[in-house]
Amino acid sequence: MQKLVIEGGHRLNGEVRISGAKNAALPIMCASILTQETLHLGNLPDMHDVATMIKLLQQMGVVVESGEQEARFNGAALNKPEAPYDMVKTMRAAILVLGPLLTRFGEARVSLPGGCAIGSRPVDLHIKGLIAMGAQIHIEHGYIHATAKRLHGARICFDLISVTGTENLMMAAVLADGVTVLENAAREPEVVDLANCLIAMGANIEGAGSDKITIVGVAKLHGASYSVMPDRIESGTFLVAAAATGGCITLTHARADTLDSVLDKLREAGATIAVSGDRIRLEMTGRPKAVNLRTAPYPAFPTDMQAQFMALNAIAEGSSIVVETIFENRFMHVQELQRLGAQIEIQGNTAVIQGCVTLDGATVMATDLRASASLVIAGMVAQGETVVDRIYHLDRGYERIEAKLSALGAKIRRIK
Repeated sequence: MQKLVIEGGHRLNGEVRISGAKNAALPIMCASILTQETLHLGNLPDMHDVATMIKLLQQMGVVVESGEQEARFNGAALNKPEAPYDMVKTMRAAILVLGPLLTRFGEARVSLPGGCAIGSRPVDLHIKGLIAMGAQIHIEHGYIHATAKRLHGARICFDLISVTGTENLMMAAVLADGVTVLENAAREPEVVDLANCLIAMGANIEGAGSDKITIVGVAKLHGASYSVMPDRIESGTFLVAAAATGGCITLTHARADTLDSVLDKLREAGATIAVSGDRIRLEMTGRPKAVNLRTAPYPAFPTDMQAQFMALNAIAEGSSIVVETIFENRFMHVQELQRLGAQIEIQGNTAVIQGCVTLDGATVMATDLRASASLVIAGMVAQGETVVDRIYHLDRGYERIEAKLSALGAKIRRIK
């Protein structure tokens, strides 16, 4: 088991390059199932979830040639439309092979997903949408078994906004007969990135980025070259880390237009932020101010940044309220922050934080991906040494985070 050892009290300064977005790369990799030609992807992040998805695609018969920050995917020889439990249990995004497999091959067998224990993320929205498009679906022995001679267009209105549900049904619809309309669709930039890749492959999609996406099915898709968007959550994580440590950093290869709500909250906390092209510069002088926030689907404040801001609020001036509306079990990092001295009380889906002047180093345990990031941030501002255990969560969604932070001046190292 690997751990991170952090010596607190060091400001972050310098430049850091933002990696490709995990949450965009995973569905875009699944799009390679939709064509017999080669899909060449650039700006692929080097992280555990991406490696797991590559292994899953290879296991199904996709030929993958990997390079540095790029890979070529060819699904011409794909002959096993199945995603087994041992591949799916650690990564919920594996459910995204369901729609592409079903629409291209007429059959798919996909294990019910696992992943982070941050709350219920049911796949019933995916299943209901595919049934509306003509699929026959049975759930047996922990697997979703879907069949369809050919999917057809349908009007599908999501009961709840679902990012993976929108992505799965969008990919299923690109090769279906007729027109599919997705209502109450997710508006996240990663959904738009997938749509742009599919369009580059020959799909007919309009409205991505709005709550109504229209897809006109085509006979086949072709290969393409596409570059994955920058990771807005990694961007936000580094900006919060700099704000918490009173530092001054510049992000390169970033996209500020995907970070409006996060940048607004950082400015409210007292940070000075300047944007120029793909560069975002943040400077924080003095102690940050506490900020209230409420998570909600894009373009509102992202649930994936809630834990990081909780760490910032823990050492901020004043008190704050954080309301989590997306996942019912996403406060597991609170008891670990309390071990560092954070003054936080939980009331249902609301956390009340009273900022402390300082935190004290301790041994803490990561419980999910973004909780891991919050503990790293807290460790960098705590007095003394902090040890973050179970960092395999962190490796699922951040590319060499300790190397990037070290280059900015943090005292952080990985041990076994």
